[in-house]
Amino acid sequence: MSEVMDRAAVAAAGAAPLVRLRDLHVRFVTRDRTVHAVNGVDMDLAPGEVLCILGESGSGKSVTLRALMRLLPRTAKVEGRIEVAGRDVQAMTERELADFRGGDVAMIFQEPMTALDPVFTIGRQIAETVERHEGVSRRAAEARALELLELVQIPSAKRRLSAYPHELSGGLRQRAMIAVALACRPKLLLADEPTTALDATVQIQVLLLLRSLQEQMGMGVIFVTHDLGVAGEIADRVAVMYAGKVVEEGPVGAMMRAPLHPYPKGLLGATVHAGLRGRRLTTIPGAPPSLETLPAGCAFAPRCPEAEPACTADDPAPRRPAPDRMARCIKVPGRA
Repeated sequence: MSEVMDRAAVAAAGAAPLVRLRDLHVRFVTRDRTVHAVNGVDMDLAPGEVLCILGESGSGKSVTLRALMRLLPRTAKVEGRIEVAGRDVQAMTERELADFRGGDVAMIFQEPMTALDPVFTIGRQIAETVERHEGVSRRAAEARALELLELVQIPSAKRRLSAYPHELSGGLRQRAMIAVALACRPKLLLADEPTTALDATVQIQVLLLLRSLQEQMGMGVIFVTHDLGVAGEIADRVAVMYAGKVVEEGPVGAMMRAPLHPYPKGLLGATVHAGLRGRRLTTIPGAPPSLETLPAGCAFAPRCPEAEPACTADDPAPRRPAPDRMARCIKVPGRA
């Protein structure tokens, strides 16, 4: 863990943000309803830093990630500022987006069987990405594909070049998806719960591989997960989302030791870990609010064991008890 925190300190020291989100809002508008999926997210990522976004299903994690690449459907209304490597993503043309995706930024999806094309071999899919973004010959692209399969530690890499996605195990498909994402050496890697469908042994192998590759290539990484153990393994910083907002943010070590907001406290209390032997797991009562009709004040107040009448009056402003910590809770000391 100390190595991860040292890496975070180096990454953040004096560097301009690789990713800068300001007041990001995403609404899904249909004839019958409007879903407020993301509600004013501010977030920075330094070059070479790993940020984990944590939260329950429906908290806005994956929508935030897809907004960074403009991969949302046409029903999505996106407002706010999205900058990656100093470029305004919202202002990009379709041609600029085609170069941006896979070049400057790449994504590892949760389920590789739906992300990989079933009618092309793994080698062809990697080589095609290299040809498209780097303008090299087909032969050079195929050589690069072999290098990438070896980089992600796929056994018998040369033979796997001619394999189709359905011929690989879940763990190997996920490694192949990582190879596709890394094909053009992106500055930013987005990972949307890439280990959720894997068993525990394969999951830790993929996490260790991602952390090793991130260090080798110096990429910034935003990693979406609902698993605190995954965040503790790979992250430099953690941002916890609830009802479309970041309710707490800070270095992973400090967050795990002493969360400030009642929601991450509840998540930590409901997670099995080594120090829990002989103690009962706690639960967070109730369910997340409907994103069509959010409650007044703090969205977590109806489920919060520490709630008081003031919590339902106004939406709490971010409070900063330390320069590197933020929490949206009226009980957290520090300036708003």
